[in-house]
Amino acid sequence: MSKTHFEQLLPQLEAMEADRVKQPNMPVDTFLQEAADLEVWMQEDLPKLTAVGLPQRTIDALPVRLGALRHAQSEWTRKRNTKEEAARQWEAQSSEAMDLKNELEHAFRFAFRKHPDLLGKVQEVEAGLGHADLVQDLSDLSLLGKAHQDLLASINFQTEKLDDSAAISENLSKVLAAMNGERLENGEDKTLRDKAFTLLKETVDEIRDAGKYALWKSPERLKGYKSAHWAKF
Repeated sequence: MSKTHFEQLLPQLEAMEADRVKQPNMPVDTFLQEAADLEVWMQEDLPKLTAVGLPQRTIDALPVRLGALRHAQSEWTRKRNTKEEAARQWEAQSSEAMDLKNELEHAFRFAFRKHPDLLGKVQEVEAGLGHADLVQDLSDLSLLGKAHQDLLASINFQTEKLDDSAAISENLSKVLAAMNGERLENGEDKTLRDKAFTLLKETVDEIRDAGKYALWKSPERLKGYKSAHWAKF
């Protein structure tokens, strides 16, 4: 149901003005549990809550907004974890890739030493920097080497490393796409999560305010309308 609730509220979330959006002021998992607890707790007090003006639409909104935030939080966490895993893969594999790139360039400079045009191509590869450039360089070096295997054979270069370079380039391209894709998407995912938090917080605050007013002389019921998280501080 959480995904259904999220999809139900998505137009409202997308239309929310930026100045209305609130950042979570406690761990979202904790807030979700408090909202779920409130949904159960308030059932006994519904007549008193509605009697002091709490709208039925607010009561009905609580489970929907709760589900929407739960889904938004799960999606943001999942994609954030995917990005972190891709970053770990890059960290583990990029060093080997850079070593191979350096080895190929070193071999090519010697093998192509009498061919200025080919040396120029090697220098173009050497000039770039950055993650994307490393991926492209490995692909370019593989193609360049395969096009001139005779020159590489003359220095007894292990041409299977050209296949290794192409394979590593392809794999790192996928890892980098995951890193970059999640980096771009994470902004939207976090924004939607924060907007879903805002909607739920507005509903929780409204219900709590009504409960605190209606039940101010009933300490045992009043405690259910206060944040257990903030009570610790």
